[in-house]
Amino acid sequence: MILSIHQPAYLPWLGYFDKLARSDVFVFLDNVQFEKNSFTNRNRIKTTQGALMLTAPVRSKGHTASTLRETALDNNQRWKARHLKSMFLNYRSAPRFDACYPKLEALYAAEDTLLADMCFRQLQFWLGELGMEKKLVRASSLPVASKKSDLVFDICRHFEADRYISGALGRGYLDEGKFTNAGIRIEYQDYRHPVYPQLHGDFLPCMGIVDFWMNTDRFESIWKGAGQ
Repeated sequence: MILSIHQPAYLPWLGYFDKLARSDVFVFLDNVQFEKNSFTNRNRIKTTQGALMLTAPVRSKGHTASTLRETALDNNQRWKARHLKSMFLNYRSAPRFDACYPKLEALYAAEDTLLADMCFRQLQFWLGELGMEKKLVRASSLPVASKKSDLVFDICRHFEADRYISGALGRGYLDEGKFTNAGIRIEYQDYRHPVYPQLHGDFLPCMGIVDFWMNTDRFESIWKGAGQ
């Protein structure tokens, strides 16, 4: 059984979905601490001026001592309306805008109060749009309380995984010998970003999923071969 783990991400990039496509089970890591300036609550869209970062603001008080599952959105800032406006202005000429934008409006109409809840709900939406049926499990629902390499190891053992797909940064903290001794093979993601049709000049990789979704419907070709 192939397992991957990743923290919540707002408008995840294609590499996030590559890990999902290659997995039997994807664990949504919402029981770790929020990291400021990470892609947990922000991502980029493409504009006529280049990349624009969209950030879902969080309430700063106490977030450094709480888990992602407990991190609250700061909805007093009316950030959803701003993000929708940015996406409207920059993707209204996209090939799939007419089909996609009403879905975005409905997606953002939900009254989320917690960052992880919003990311999890939106992740389910994106998987449906991309035609990917995957088992998603929230780490906060699992009987694991360890940290770093041990947390990953304990989650793998819980699901009896024999293969774990790690991000490249896993090389810096995973205890590979412990995994090998338990019969778990670690595969480090080496993602090669595809080029797809884009608005606004030269291609920019690593945009949030909305850029890919608005510009092309070649979803199957992107994930073909994943998990092999």
